[in-house]
Amino acid sequence: MKSVNTIFCADILDFIDDPAVAGDKAHRYFKQGALVVENGRVAKLGYEKDIMAELSSQDTLAQYHVRRYDNQIIMPGMIDTHIHLPQIEMIGAYGEQLLTWLTEYAFPTEEKFSDEEYASGISNIFLDELLKNGTTTALVFCTVHPQSVNAFFTAAQQRHLRMIAGKVMMDTNCPDELSDTPSSSYQDSKLLIEKWHNTDRLHYAVTPRFAPTSSPEQLVQCQKLLEEYPDVYLHTHLAENHNECEWVKSLYPEATDYLGVYENSGLVRKRSVFAHGIHLSERELDCLAHHQGAISHCPTSNLFLGSGLFNLKACEQHKVNVGMGTDVGAGTSFSLLQTASEAYKIQQLRDEKFSAFKGLYLATLGGARALDLEGTIGNFNQGCEADFIVIDNNATPFLNFRLSHTKTLHEKLFTLMMLGDDRCIKETFILGQSVYQRDLPCDSNQVEECC
Repeated sequence: MKSVNTIFCADILDFIDDPAVAGDKAHRYFKQGALVVENGRVAKLGYEKDIMAELSSQDTLAQYHVRRYDNQIIMPGMIDTHIHLPQIEMIGAYGEQLLTWLTEYAFPTEEKFSDEEYASGISNIFLDELLKNGTTTALVFCTVHPQSVNAFFTAAQQRHLRMIAGKVMMDTNCPDELSDTPSSSYQDSKLLIEKWHNTDRLHYAVTPRFAPTSSPEQLVQCQKLLEEYPDVYLHTHLAENHNECEWVKSLYPEATDYLGVYENSGLVRKRSVFAHGIHLSERELDCLAHHQGAISHCPTSNLFLGSGLFNLKACEQHKVNVGMGTDVGAGTSFSLLQTASEAYKIQQLRDEKFSAFKGLYLATLGGARALDLEGTIGNFNQGCEADFIVIDNNATPFLNFRLSHTKTLHEKLFTLMMLGDDRCIKETFILGQSVYQRDLPCDSNQVEECC
């Protein structure tokens, strides 16, 4: 990817802490700001007038290309901490809750990924949709088939993306066509880790689907992989649905609780990300905090499947890192703006507040913290990789009209969070280079040439 030193001039927003901890000091906002990108990384951030004056005094301004986005907002690229590659063709499937939804819709769709050519085609559509929606990093479930991981990572590598993914491990309570064994799941995962983990901007996640579909023997193999490769991720589901929780109790009666199944297998640790976590006890929250595990909050999916209302305040009180996930295809949108809108509604139903600052924090720095990538992505601190988006305040006539009646920064951001979607993403940048422009459709295989 070609690198050009560039100054991006716009209104600029990012976060340096959780608003629940730091309040108004959690975010930085530069009205008429400037973001300086050198060699794909953030070099400077501040007000345009100050940065231009500094570079002029150093007689270096001529070395930079200047791009202007007047009256628009530049933010860090959004981070989706839980999403399923194979489920995009059945997104929005009607009428079921989690366990029936899996057997009726998810599993039959995932069987198609034994075909690597098919998996490659879906991977390209999937990544195009992420970039279109302003998502520049994601933690991704593939399928039980190693070829699904190879197809996904190949497509992500071609786009120079920072992505995390893994082969599903599933040896019980699932269709024969999607079942592996403890031994084969270990061997397949090991080969994929050796091939892809820390290759360019790619990372591997050991991925047992959830406790009901992994035998104790398979969870032992998961632990073995984490011990052999300490910097890989663990990605699974946790306490999403009441019936699921009861099923786990019956399958693992010796475990203290649902998280205890993973804890007993040594899977609760830093870089362990558990999707949902709706129905957690105080003990489980304490355990997550103690072991530095993280939760991916998936509000759209939780509402769509009728799973429950996530207790964000309890996670804040226990100091559990939380990111946000779309959980496509139980989630019904790739947009983390729309996902944050649903998160607001969940907290309303819990009689709790959920500000735009909190929503955008969860979609950026909160996601980076959940993935143990703070300092690499998630904000515009010096040295961070320059993955970012341009949000168009004039994306639609009605949005422009509504924003014209806002008076404060929070009111403006809240309006964008509640009414925004992919149309608000004017442009997406990876390592300082444009890879998606809303008004310039791109061939997914010719991103650099087109953009």
